[in-house]
Amino acid sequence: MATMMQPQIILLKEGTDTSQGKPQLISNINACMAVADVVRTTLGPRGMDKLIHDEKGNTTISNDGATIMKLLDIVHPAAKILVDIAKSQDSEVGDGTTTVVLLAGEFLKEAKPFIEDGVHSQNLIRSYRTASHLAIEKVKELAISIEGKSLEEKKNLLAKCAATTLSSKLIGGEKEFFASMVVDAVIAIGYEDRLNMIGIKKVPGGNMRDSFLVNGVAFKKTFSYAGFEQQPKKFENPKILLLNIELELKSEKENAEIRLSDPLQYQSIVDAEWNIIYDKLDKCVKSGAKVVLSRLAIGDLATQYFADRDIFCAGRVTEEDLQRVAAATGGTVQTTVNNVIDEVLGFCELFEENQVGNERFNIFSGCPSGLTATIVLRGGADQFIEEAERSLHDAIMIVRRALKNSTIVAGGGAIDV
Repeated sequence: MATMMQPQIILLKEGTDTSQGKPQLISNINACMAVADVVRTTLGPRGMDKLIHDEKGNTTISNDGATIMKLLDIVHPAAKILVDIAKSQDSEVGDGTTTVVLLAGEFLKEAKPFIEDGVHSQNLIRSYRTASHLAIEKVKELAISIEGKSLEEKKNLLAKCAATTLSSKLIGGEKEFFASMVVDAVIAIGYEDRLNMIGIKKVPGGNMRDSFLVNGVAFKKTFSYAGFEQQPKKFENPKILLLNIELELKSEKENAEIRLSDPLQYQSIVDAEWNIIYDKLDKCVKSGAKVVLSRLAIGDLATQYFADRDIFCAGRVTEEDLQRVAAATGGTVQTTVNNVIDEVLGFCELFEENQVGNERFNIFSGCPSGLTATIVLRGGADQFIEEAERSLHDAIMIVRRALKNSTIVAGGGAIDV
């Protein structure tokens, strides 16, 4: 009687599917092999690109394993692990994302007959561990070091690494051109670890060969108010002031209330407002800066004021571009214009505004600290340029990794074979 009274214990949510044992293991392996088959055709220089169209209507053309894996809407929980290994390879090494997925798929494929024959999975895992130790030892034997080589030799070796990465990508035809560009960019940022110090700007139109590298910072001309036409477009050895404040007339906030007993007092309030902005602008001019950049808006009054005094200004510069300018020129972003001393001003050899395709670009070159570089990419369709950017990202990661680890093995699948 007591056994009948015990309530039923519900452990899992209703509708949960539980399956275990050999059939589930084989189902997991099959799912992973199906995913590997999707990216298999993109591997190597003869690999084909995938055109992926998602539910939002965005179209992506890519050859990069990690990008394709992210865009695939995979439901199977075991197959999702393959997406994660592609992602971790992408963030750690940058290239070889397709290879990792395929290798994992092949290992599982080889394990499948053993599982079917009843070999315990723990035994298989133990063997894989032993094999991985042996493989790592072998790789260490084959590796060559770039330590202590001259800069020229290092550059040549790094350019070969970058070219290997690019050979299977869309821009493989121009790999020598881009490989040297990538090496110069990575050497320019030195041992600075932040990848965002290499800016990549995309300008549709032109030829891939029209892409160029700026040893410094380049960004698209920001939204400008009236008066910017009268500003000088080129400076040699200018001082640069970086701000994070608005330089425009602020109308009083809606809930501010001022009670006046005499209409003449109104004028004094308006004057006070004008005096505040003129005071700010005056301090900017007195600092001796010839280029003023701000993250927030610089209004038409300020633009005209600077133009009259032969100063170039740009407002609404994006956060990352401003940080890049700060790193390159040695300036510090200011949140006030009071007490602007020479130490906080940046400096570069040449500032100019150039036309690139249909866009105008502000270019800072010859920067003293030189911890930044900007690659301006040209090309046909937008998807094409975006894929070129992804390819360059892979190459940049590889070169950076090679500089840090300073040991290299042959790439392009030679080592795997």
